[in-house]
Amino acid sequence: MAYRTSVLSTLAHVNPAEWDRLAAGNPFLSHAFLHALHESGSATAETGWQPQFLAVHAGDALVAAMPLYVKAHSYGEYVFDWAWADAYHRNGIEYYPKLLSAIPFTPVTGSRLMARDAQARAALLDFLREQQGVAGISSTHVLYPPQDEAELLAQAGFMLRSGVQFHWLNQGYGSFEQFLATLEHKKRKNIRAERRKVREAGIAMRQVRGGEATEADWRFFHRCYSNTYAEHRSSPYLNLDFWLRIARSMPQHLLLVFAERAGRPVASSLVVHTPDTLYGRYWGAMEHVPCLHFETAYYQPLEFCIANGIATFEGGAQGEHKMARGFLPQKTWSAHWLAHPAFADAVERFLEREAGGIDAYLDELNERTPFRQA
Repeated sequence: MAYRTSVLSTLAHVNPAEWDRLAAGNPFLSHAFLHALHESGSATAETGWQPQFLAVHAGDALVAAMPLYVKAHSYGEYVFDWAWADAYHRNGIEYYPKLLSAIPFTPVTGSRLMARDAQARAALLDFLREQQGVAGISSTHVLYPPQDEAELLAQAGFMLRSGVQFHWLNQGYGSFEQFLATLEHKKRKNIRAERRKVREAGIAMRQVRGGEATEADWRFFHRCYSNTYAEHRSSPYLNLDFWLRIARSMPQHLLLVFAERAGRPVASSLVVHTPDTLYGRYWGAMEHVPCLHFETAYYQPLEFCIANGIATFEGGAQGEHKMARGFLPQKTWSAHWLAHPAFADAVERFLEREAGGIDAYLDELNERTPFRQA
């Protein structure tokens, strides 16, 4: 079949329904989410994320696509290559610009080789290899692909890297208490104590679905989100315009949680969800209340999962402390191609050593299950 390929600097002229068919229900890959990132100014060439999406057409039909960026830095990625960039710099070689296939600021697994079928996916991979040959590109990095796509990329000459996230799995719980009953006594006791501290501080919780949230709700949430970055002396990646855009374009996937004292909000979190998966993403508070983070960003979303039959709660990047709250370790993947042969060899040796450490870490974590033993 003859394919037509193109590089897209914007999704403005892409049919959202065609794009979303390839995204297969993943809200972070949806046209609405990605287009909001670009149109709000959150992920643009000016912020170091230059969209260079790959598209493959068969006739007029979009049959494959890849979210791809030219990156001028490594911020907002969650798979860290700063040491590689530093090694390039110390040897007088430019590491940036590089190509990056990922969802900006979002450590969530999802298709990066979005395609209608295997033949279209193969054409997309060939097109990616063409782009890697562009002068000045040091490397290509594909973050958080599913394992089957990681294996395809390995066959195409990429080096694989593994990592660890923590996910909660719904075992058909009828209530939060039923979930707690499956945990070890100490874990169960600690969670109840954390929730009690929040209640004793006079805090009431309120869940608001995206379609019911007001602009005032979103403005307060953005203040909380921005305050989290301010407390760490950094700048937020996402602006208010982004939140308002996704509030309009994909409200069915959004849940806001508010913590209030005497009717006044003091903290909030935002999670993104599908009928099968909830993704823990964003949180912030305007004042410190002990254990409020756990209630707002973990326990309230867990209750939402149980009430709505959602099978998986992906807790986001890092966070071994999540295990004490019923989250279990899961392996994640990334794939890397470096143009410079000597650096590629060095990174390959590093990744082989690192992979052994990751596997040992996963074995250790799995021996420390938070659940009661039969």
